[in-house]
Amino acid sequence: MHDTEMSRLSLATALGLVRLMRPRQWIKNVFVLAPLVFAGGFLDAESVSHAMLAMLLFCVASSATYIVNDMHDVERDRRHPKKSKTRPLAAGIVSIPAAQILLAILYAVLVWGWLVAPNVVMVIAAYLALNLAYTFVLKHQPVVDIFSIAIGFVLRVYAGAMALAVPVSSWMFITTLCLALYLAAVKRRQELNQSGTEGRKVLEKYSVALVDRYAEMSATGALLFYSMFVMSAKPELVITVPLVLFGLFRYWFVVEALDGGESPTDALLADWQLLLTVLLWIAVCSWAMWPAKG
Repeated sequence: MHDTEMSRLSLATALGLVRLMRPRQWIKNVFVLAPLVFAGGFLDAESVSHAMLAMLLFCVASSATYIVNDMHDVERDRRHPKKSKTRPLAAGIVSIPAAQILLAILYAVLVWGWLVAPNVVMVIAAYLALNLAYTFVLKHQPVVDIFSIAIGFVLRVYAGAMALAVPVSSWMFITTLCLALYLAAVKRRQELNQSGTEGRKVLEKYSVALVDRYAEMSATGALLFYSMFVMSAKPELVITVPLVLFGLFRYWFVVEALDGGESPTDALLADWQLLLTVLLWIAVCSWAMWPAKG
């Protein structure tokens, strides 16, 4: 009986460590692959391997930032009605020392990554520094907190470009920034709606009307700059503009009518129309960017 209880405890701890890394959030790191698609290098095995390595390293880095954030916020999370049950540290499933060991392992993987892909890890180092500043200072600063989240997505795209040693269009950077600002603003909106100002101290500085305006401005910017990017640099992708427009409309519907959006990842995975739109966009982009023969 004692051995059975110990086995169950070990399994719970192992699963808690996996949850601590938040693998569901790794879908955000697909942004790393954007330069691979738009550079038309997805048929080249070497380019694909470099891009996939960059995405893997970003998954490791993002998991490390989640662990640091959870360790920093553990006492606050224990008083939160939802996070006290869903966060492994706050729920007591994983101990602080175990989290520290896991964090050290993830950092060791990034050190190895430096030896293999130094240009990519330089970008990741900037991402880690940004998130450390976010955890301890920036997330308490209104507007700055939203931009900090958005810049993290821009760094993902830049890491993908570094992995392939290809230039990235300024249009792609500004489009990514606007899209990420849209998602971050919606996230703050839903946090206000669902938890009030209890979830984050910075929410005391916001109102739903204010973040609604931020979201609308950012969504408009994302659509405008994406369209300009397509028409100026990739006219063969003009057929993807309606998909982007539908995706923005559908995401806002999920937020407004279905009360989703606090987690963009959960909103994407929970709504089949939104997920299908993203998959269609990827498929159409791949088809349009398919290298011409001869």
